[in-house]
This record gives sequence, C-alpha cells and structure tokens, in this order.
Amino acid sequence: MMKVILFSLLVVMMLPLSQAFSAEKTDNAPTLAVKLNKENIHVYKDSEGYTVVVGMVENTSPLDYVNNVKIQASFFDQYGVAPLEVTQGKTTLQVITPNGMSPFSIRSETPNPEISEASVSLLGFDSSIAKQKGLSLYSTNVILDSSFSFSGVLQNGGAPNSDTNVYLAFYDHFEPPRILEVSTIELGDVESNMEVSFDFNDVLKFNTKGFFLFAESDVFISDFVDITMPLSQAPDRLITISNVSVEDTNGMKTSELDVDSTYYIKSQTQIEFASEPDDETAYTYYVQIKKSPDNRDSPPTVEYLGKFDGRFIGTEMESQTIDWIPEETGFFFIETFVWDRNNIPIADQGPYTLIIVN
Repeated sequence: MMKVILFSLLVVMMLPLSQAFSAEKTDNAPTLAVKLNKENIHVYKDSEGYTVVVGMVENTSPLDYVNNVKIQASFFDQYGVAPLEVTQGKTTLQVITPNGMSPFSIRSETPNPEISEASVSLLGFDSSIAKQKGLSLYSTNVILDSSFSFSGVLQNGGAPNSDTNVYLAFYDHFEPPRILEVSTIELGDVESNMEVSFDFNDVLKFNTKGFFLFAESDVFISDFVDITMPLSQAPDRLITISNVSVEDTNGMKTSELDVDSTYYIKSQTQIEFASEPDDETAYTYYVQIKKSPDNRDSPPTVEYLGKFDGRFIGTEMESQTIDWIPEETGFFFIETFVWDRNNIPIADQGPYTLIIVN
C-alpha cells in the first residue's frame, strides 16, 4: 500500500506538461468590453521550473480605449481541489485600442513541481484616454537555424517618447494559434522623428510558427505586425516520439523493475511530413533516466544516458531499442529526445515514462 501511495505522489510530481496541461481551465467572466480569448491560453514550465500562463485579451468595444486590465492566475495540482498559488498580473500593453488585443504573461511565484493546471480569470479594467499610433515597426532580418535572430527598426513619427518597449509574442501552428511566450526589448527614450534599430536573439520553442511584433511608450502605441517564419528557413520535417515503454527479456511490458536485471527501453519515431518522399535524415535518439530525489527540494540525478543512431527515409516509422541494467532501487523517470547529427533538437521531448526499481 505504501508503494502505491509513493508512486501516485511521483506521478503528480513528474507528470509531463504536454499531458498535465491538457486540462487547462479558463474562467471567462462576462464583461462590458474586454474578454479573455479561450483558444489562446497556453501553460508551460520555463527553464527555472516556474509555471507560466500566457494568452490574449481582446477589447471588443469599437469605440473605447481600456487600460489597467487585471488578470488572475490560479495554479493547481493534478487534483484541482484548491489552488496551490494565486497570482495577479496585467496585460503586456498598458492601453488596448478599440477592437484591439494584447497578450499577457503571468508567472507562478515559486517553481512548484506539483503545479499541473492553471485557471485564468479577468478581474477588471478601466476606461482610458486614447493613445495614438505614433510608432511604426518593420523587420530588417529574420534568421532561423539552430537559434532565432531578428532585427528591426522602430520609427517615432511624433512627440518624444519615454519607457518605449518593443514586444514579440510568439505563436504556434494551432488554429487559432496559441501564444507561446512574450519577449520584451527595452528601448527607453526615443526622440521625435527618430529611428531606432533593435535586435533579438534566442532559442525558440520547436513549434513556433511566427510572432506578433508591436510597441508601446508612455504616449504612443503601434499596430500589430504579423511575421511568419520564412518558408525557406522553417523546419520541413516534424518528428514525433511515441509508444515509449520498458520490456523485460521475455518481451513483457513492465513498470516495476529488479536491480541487476536487463531491460529494454523501446519507442517509435516518425517524420510526419518531408520535402521529398525518399529524403533521408540522420538522427541520434537519446534516452536519459533520472532518479527521483528523496528530498523534493533536491534536483533529480541522472542515472543513465544511452543513444541510438538511425536514419529516417521519407516518412517511414522508425523503432528504437536501448538496453539498461538498473543498479539502484527507487523511483525513476525516462526522458527521450531526437537530435540531428549537429546536436540540434528536431523533435519535441517524448512522453515521460515512470518506473519503480526494487
């Protein structure tokens, strides 16, 4: 009985985000002029383990400007009985134009691994004086290879500006697209009739399709510019990892393993589309096994790292098998990755597999 309880707790802690966040909840309370766009809500863990909720707010009024749009994010565990944390935030733009929109991004207060769901609600907003569209933006260069590089220019066609920021709201391939994350470029003071160049460099999420480019200062705002990744630079393959399992020497699937026994970690990968039917893609498939710590404040430790070199031909399914002999007892979880031969990820991380070693 104790083993079952401990294993259930581990499932809560280690549940992959792609599954844990499939049950995202949105409380879209009725308002006079502002609403949350349910289809744009997206939740992810950042590099430091914090949970981030991003989405889009719309001003549905054809006449009124609004500001001080307040949003509340409640973070839950798998059971969703009571929130683990409640955090308030505001939209990225201070002022939203009539029939306009603004993304928002709210981060949890702690890097709590038990957070698996998030609910957002609109707390309120105020009417605002108009902000004129005195700022213009255009791109000068977009490069997407192992990382993303973007250059652009902001034009100020009117009065001097202060607190000037340029924003990039990245979105994915879903229809309608989800906002994946929001990045800020701070420009500060911008004089009248002045042009300011800016640059942005980062590693993007695998499923990024494009981004909205926009700006705001203390006195002006800009239109939204929709920039799609150039087709010549966008990935022409989409690889998925599925059916990750552990089998014993008799070919039986199992999640309870014995120390010093041989087991086989198996999975399948497939390119969903390719430029040419017989196109070949060399890849390296990695399996990383981590042990759950006894103390939740301690990070998991890597117990094993194995790899499998293969080659996709067209869109044929590929199977991978890596053997492993556990040397310690405890709770473990398996992570899987596919990289090209230049050590660049070409697939989203595969589904987690949880196991017990006795």
